[in-house]
Amino acid sequence: MRSRAPSPDRRRRLAALQSRIGCTFSDAGLLELALIHPSVANEEGSARTLSNQRLEFLGDAVVDLAVAQELYRRHPDWSEGRLTSVRSALVSGQTLAAAAAGIDLGEYLVLGRGEEALGGRERESNLAAALESVVGARLLDAGYEEAQKLVLSLLGDRLDNVGEGAAGNPKSDLQELVQARGWPPPLYRIVEQSGEPHLPCFVAEVEVDGRVAGRGSGSRKASAEQAAARQALIELSGTYTRF
Repeated sequence: MRSRAPSPDRRRRLAALQSRIGCTFSDAGLLELALIHPSVANEEGSARTLSNQRLEFLGDAVVDLAVAQELYRRHPDWSEGRLTSVRSALVSGQTLAAAAAGIDLGEYLVLGRGEEALGGRERESNLAAALESVVGARLLDAGYEEAQKLVLSLLGDRLDNVGEGAAGNPKSDLQELVQARGWPPPLYRIVEQSGEPHLPCFVAEVEVDGRVAGRGSGSRKASAEQAAARQALIELSGTYTRF
């Protein structure tokens, strides 16, 4: 079943987005659906299938596979552990949100009034979900090869950087270190939260091999965990460089 066609004004905006991402959809309604946040369905009382959640499900799988294939192709000398940790970093919500922000994807989202008021166009989770949804829409519109091309285009610079040996994010580097030493995966927990609602501060700890190895803070839970991982790397390997 084809998706509902967008309005003429919306079609103009979707055309601008297609130009930005370098691909043209046969069914612009699929791209439109990829940009509809679940808050719209919640406020209108319509079915949640009229949001981007199902496309996000598809896109998540495509992004994961496309990145895994590309890393495998580019780096025949990498171990399974390194391939896994780098892939995890590249497909993380933080990385996908940054890629979405790089094409101003938040400008094109269709949000409910409440989500709009809360700054939903800049919310990391919304941006990452929208990017995955656009990839899922591309899969349905043009097939896997075209969806794969879109993923590699959106993540191209990041793929190039890890190929040149640039440091990944601390959480993925810590994961790689503990795998190399035969330890169980790191365990993260938020141990403190303070500050005003609009300016929170989170404190995270990371446990490695049964003991707290790092502690860090940040304005988001994810950034606090990254800081804790960085401290753990310094504790465990003496420095935060590639080990």
